[in-house]
Amino acid sequence: MEIREVSALAAKIKENIEKVMVGKGEEIELIITALICGGHVLLDDVPGTGKTVTAKSLAKSLACDFKRIQFTPDLLPSDITGMSIFNQKEATFEFSEGPAFTNILLADEINRATPRTQSALLECMEERQITVDGVTRKLAEPFFVIATQNPVESSGAFPLPEAQLDRFLFRLNLGYPDTMGEMAILERFINNSPLEELGSVASGEEIMAAQAACRKVEVSEPVRRYMVTLTEATRNAADVSLGVSPRGLLWLMRACQAYAAVQGRDYVLPDDVKKLAVPVFAHRIITRTGYGVAGKAAQVVGDLLRSVAVPTEDPNAEKLV
Repeated sequence: MEIREVSALAAKIKENIEKVMVGKGEEIELIITALICGGHVLLDDVPGTGKTVTAKSLAKSLACDFKRIQFTPDLLPSDITGMSIFNQKEATFEFSEGPAFTNILLADEINRATPRTQSALLECMEERQITVDGVTRKLAEPFFVIATQNPVESSGAFPLPEAQLDRFLFRLNLGYPDTMGEMAILERFINNSPLEELGSVASGEEIMAAQAACRKVEVSEPVRRYMVTLTEATRNAADVSLGVSPRGLLWLMRACQAYAAVQGRDYVLPDDVKKLAVPVFAHRIITRTGYGVAGKAAQVVGDLLRSVAVPTEDPNAEKLV
């Protein structure tokens, strides 16, 4: 697949999702970027902002298998991964696949489940496989997790452990729409339900081809150095007790490659790094006020983006330096 085809595919998916979602073009573009990059997304926002609807709209836009898990305190790890069940007739154990064996997995209200159950997703998200009873089973490709959580309640909620937060490429906030956006929502939903009428516009094979194509996007040495400098700055910032890991740096580069491809470019710009640094880095930083404090961490990354020198173009050499 050519880069222009990746951009056209992303635009087609975005246009389809926007038949349901109003005024969330930037967030939808980042979700599609994560899908093409091979990462996962955590939608962290208050109830009623369209987190689940966004996930369902993406799933219906793709001709892929889709499953949803409603996380609750009594959910067990086997309810996600599956379990071996004894077949009395055959006198053998047979493995019954859990909902994680799918292409698009919606983990709804993920912070409602206990850390033990949340951790059942770790191997799925990072290694695209599940190990049960000593047997490892590969998951289907593509595999994309889009999780939602409600940050305003503490009763009956379990904050995601650090290891699992780091498995998400982006943490995004949808936020409230503006006045015109809310008027458009009422007009769009007054007589029908766009989500029920939504059809697929892309296949799993196209997504996998796009994932392969975005790996070929060029990341010049000055841009890579800019990413490294920015990552190191998170570890030395005064308000940070633990900065971004090498895994976070690697995901930033991959995300920038995918974002550039979505924009129709076969090369990464420093502006791509500045665009994606907050959603990639903020949830990976432990600030002095605690792990994953979204507002504080985003502010720290924003301050670093303003203080770290950005590569500029050399008019003589016609390249970034």
